[in-house]
Amino acid sequence: MGRSLETPFDSIENAQDYIRLLSEAIAEAKEDVQQDIALATKSKLERRLQALQLVNFKLEKLDTALKSSSRTLNDLRTLRRLLLEERGEGSLVGAAQERAGRESSSLREFDTFE
Repeated sequence: MGRSLETPFDSIENAQDYIRLLSEAIAEAKEDVQQDIALATKSKLERRLQALQLVNFKLEKLDTALKSSSRTLNDLRTLRRLLLEERGEGSLVGAAQERAGRESSSLREFDTFE
């Protein structure tokens, strides 16, 4: 079970880094396409303009999909942390009972100050 990382996708954090890099590349590509759209509009190159608008649309779709993937990876990372913490403390119920015990002792200390 202690196998070493073999690909960039062997951990959630590595996948998040990859998604971040892709998002940066898409942002740069969108800027370039916007500039090309402006030039095609000025030059009245209709076919080129339509093609660039389609490229822009596809880049937007890809960007939306990557944002969704990023949120999903964040959710998975949070769930993994919750599950690992649960294993480390025995159970979620045990952790909740422990927190409740600390809170009630804090309340008792507060009552002594009144």
